[in-house]
Amino acid sequence: MFEDHIDLVSEPEVSRVEDAPQEPISEMEQLRRELEEAKNRTLRALADLENYRVRVNRQMAEERKYATIDFVRELLPIWDNIGRALEAVAATRNFDSLVEGVQMVYSQFLEALKKHHCERIEAKFQPFDPNIHASVAQIPSAEYAANTVVEEVQVGFRLFDRVVRPSQVVLSSGTE
Repeated sequence: MFEDHIDLVSEPEVSRVEDAPQEPISEMEQLRRELEEAKNRTLRALADLENYRVRVNRQMAEERKYATIDFVRELLPIWDNIGRALEAVAATRNFDSLVEGVQMVYSQFLEALKKHHCERIEAKFQPFDPNIHASVAQIPSAEYAANTVVEEVQVGFRLFDRVVRPSQVVLSSGTE
């Protein structure tokens, strides 16, 4: 029985099947392949985007962590000078040189703040501005109009245009 089956398939028929051109890919199959390629490209793009986001977040965290390093470098010489002033006073007991040294350090400190765009808020004799001043008291005054800053209890500072610390002030309540 197997012999009959073998006789049915002849060599020329087998070679004709191999030589026959393959059928063109159906339109449906072509669309499936294109869709699969598009999915793969999309997944790669999403993975690339996620990797980029993680890398940028890591870099931003690193930059935030060390953002004040220049400012700290500006403050260290001030710290050194305070130490030198204290050592000099301890050695000489000359308090005039201490006052002079502290004034120099104070100026150096304000310059370091200014260099980093942190500046003192001028308050005394200015009209009260709740955006930059915090009123701690009011006193009657015939000399100054009501709501004029007559005394600064604590100096305020701003960094660029943002208030770091408002000035604590005493206001004139005008004449009673």
